[in-house]
Amino acid sequence: MEIKSYQNQAELLVKEYLLADSVIPYTSVICGICACKMVYDLTQLFSNVYFKSYPGLSKLQRTEWSNRSISTFHAIFITIMSLYFVFWSNLYSDHEYAGPITFRSSALSTFTLGVLHHLLSVAGIANPMLTGEGQVYTFMVLISESTTPGINLRWYLDTAGMKRSRAYLINGVVMFVAWLVARILLFMYLFYHIYLHYDQVKQVNSLGQLLISIVPLVLSVMNLMWFGKIIKGLMKTLAKRH
Repeated sequence: MEIKSYQNQAELLVKEYLLADSVIPYTSVICGICACKMVYDLTQLFSNVYFKSYPGLSKLQRTEWSNRSISTFHAIFITIMSLYFVFWSNLYSDHEYAGPITFRSSALSTFTLGVLHHLLSVAGIANPMLTGEGQVYTFMVLISESTTPGINLRWYLDTAGMKRSRAYLINGVVMFVAWLVARILLFMYLFYHIYLHYDQVKQVNSLGQLLISIVPLVLSVMNLMWFGKIIKGLMKTLAKRH
């Protein structure tokens, strides 16, 4: 009976406080920080055991190694959740619910946005997370994080002295395809989606409208610039193979 009582109290604490609508953003940030710390520590532990080149790295390189594992973990998590919300969930469907999709959010979508990644995330995610407005476009942009694991793997292979390996070449090709889909074609779809729902976008708060207009545009320019560099790098690598 005592165990059951403690269980009920714990469930009440989680439901009424940690997952209350007004507290979810802060709960998710705390969970994100704890998850990052856990991944950082586990990376150091496993790398010492399973990667022979890890002990020979400098302190700065080992720090970068662990930080990139956090980046990879975040990218995988946010990509899966963003794909779910944008393409598989009914939350942002034009046919399932009434009312503008720009004002739709859920406890899970708000919680997901709390797992911040870098300063740009703080600027672009804080507003939709705290207001619940424009989350659909935030998740569309976050799908581009699917390219991050490939970028980090490229650094790992380079640091491990495997720049001339087949794995490095395959990763380069995968990066090219992923970048084309997630950072070029997807952003074209995003702008088309904004155009179709512009009457709803105009109902979002002023900061939200600014973010929806500016952030994807700036990222698109950066994506195109980096895509050009990826193409040049891939062609250079392929040329060395012949």
